[in-house]
Amino acid sequence: MESKTAPSCRLLFCLLISAAVLRPGLGGYTVNSAYGDTIIMPCRLDVPQTLMFGKWKYEKPDGSPVFIAFRSSTKKSVQYDDVPEYKDRLSLSENYTLSISNARISDEKRFVCMLVTEDNVFEAPTVVKVFKQPSKPEIVNKALFLETEQLKKLGDCISKDSYPDGNITWYRNGKVLQPLEGAVVIIFRNQMDPVTQLYTMTSSLEYKTTKADIQMPFTCSVTYYGPTGQKTVHSEQAVFDIYYPTEQVTIQVLPPKNAIKEGDNITLKCIGNGNPPPEEFLFYLPGQPEGIRSSNTYTLTDVRRNATGDYKCSLIDKKSMIASTAITVHYLDLSLNPSGEVTKQIGDALPVSCTISASRNATVVWMKDNIRLRSSPSFSSLHYQDAGNYVCETALQEVEGLKKRESLTLIVEGKPQIKMTKKTDPSGLSKTIICHVEGFPKPAIQWTITGSGSVINQTEESPYVNGRYYSKIIISPEENVTLTCTAENQLERTVNSLNVSANENKEKVNDQAKLIVGIVVGLLLAALVAGVVYWLYIKKSKTASKHVNKDLGNMEENKKLEENNHKTEA
Repeated sequence: MESKTAPSCRLLFCLLISAAVLRPGLGGYTVNSAYGDTIIMPCRLDVPQTLMFGKWKYEKPDGSPVFIAFRSSTKKSVQYDDVPEYKDRLSLSENYTLSISNARISDEKRFVCMLVTEDNVFEAPTVVKVFKQPSKPEIVNKALFLETEQLKKLGDCISKDSYPDGNITWYRNGKVLQPLEGAVVIIFRNQMDPVTQLYTMTSSLEYKTTKADIQMPFTCSVTYYGPTGQKTVHSEQAVFDIYYPTEQVTIQVLPPKNAIKEGDNITLKCIGNGNPPPEEFLFYLPGQPEGIRSSNTYTLTDVRRNATGDYKCSLIDKKSMIASTAITVHYLDLSLNPSGEVTKQIGDALPVSCTISASRNATVVWMKDNIRLRSSPSFSSLHYQDAGNYVCETALQEVEGLKKRESLTLIVEGKPQIKMTKKTDPSGLSKTIICHVEGFPKPAIQWTITGSGSVINQTEESPYVNGRYYSKIIISPEENVTLTCTAENQLERTVNSLNVSANENKEKVNDQAKLIVGIVVGLLLAALVAGVVYWLYIKKSKTASKHVNKDLGNMEENKKLEENNHKTEA
């Protein structure tokens, strides 16, 4: 508190107080407020009992006061001075606390609370500080790309509407970038809006990049002071496309070069490891010293085996940077001798060869009628079963789709050959005559019979397999006959005959008749004996003499029956 003295003394005292508050180290009360908030300044004086009124003022830069609010202790009324910048923004409470709404930068002043009694004036100064948080920093005007070993502007980091002004820092992959001559150049600019008194901070970064900066994030931050102290806000990450020259050239072959075969299309692709990659190259074909200028690809169509060789590509402006690759065009040749349809005679010799010529070892498979053979066929003496469709097939297992095949259709011809056989039925009543024929083309068989007899059933033929089949008939001849089998094809007509005797059949028939008669007579005798035994049993009660006579008579009768039987057999 201060005691009231002469006006000049009070003024001197107020000036001393003002100097003490504003001068660092001499104390003072400060109110920190965020931009746009309400500034609240307590009077910080004890209200005397003899208070007449209270007033608030602020001091201009030249020290002259500007009164802004008045409150009477008796009338309890509040009056606000006509100060345009504080119109409708002031509020003075009963305890003389002054509130200023919607804090502005221009509110940064030294305010003084004055309590006036009849004999004294009490003053308490308050310094107002206003803080405005800047916008989140943003990297703008970013370079489309950076080139290695060249100092180039990376971009601008900008943060707006700050109070007081802040400081901008650049980072590479989270680490602070410090200025480095020829490699890192940072230029900072600070601009204040004369109307809002807010600052815009801009920091430009020039950076000499290397390949190590590929995919590296760059950021920036703004550090500023707020009501509660120092704070930092970071920008979003920015990743830049790094351009660097080609240091190596490679060549690719499509499709993969181990699977190229005659008739394929080959595409050569040249790749440089620079960024951006080269768009044109020189391609060198086998035996051609001059390069062919093309894009990064060059295509050869329908290649032949003579396209095998070394292929190269290089940069147009740096021919010493070259890449090469060896290409083998795989091929497969097959020669079958003989081939196509070949007709030979049975018993002939036929040499067969399947010759393979290939870019690498090939597998060979022989097939006959779609069945795989264990070995290649060789015919020193042809048989009818050797006829068929032969296929020699070869392939390169490592090269998809590279296979060849040739076929031989072998026809084995022969004149008809006949062999006749005879088989008598166990009953002796019939005979089966078989005519075995072989030949190709298939011979037609015809039967003829010389003599009397009958064909018991129709001619029966077997299937024609491997140039062979047979025809058979079953006969029962009444006399000796001759059977003739005729086989004929386009080559020749062949005839063979077989004599068949009828005697054997008749003797066997008589023997069978005798056997049947004997069986019948035996059955009759057995029945007669059984009747006699039964009759004797009935007559047993008669006298012995009569029995004896009867028995003798019966014996004589039996003898007569036996004699008759013998005669019948004779």
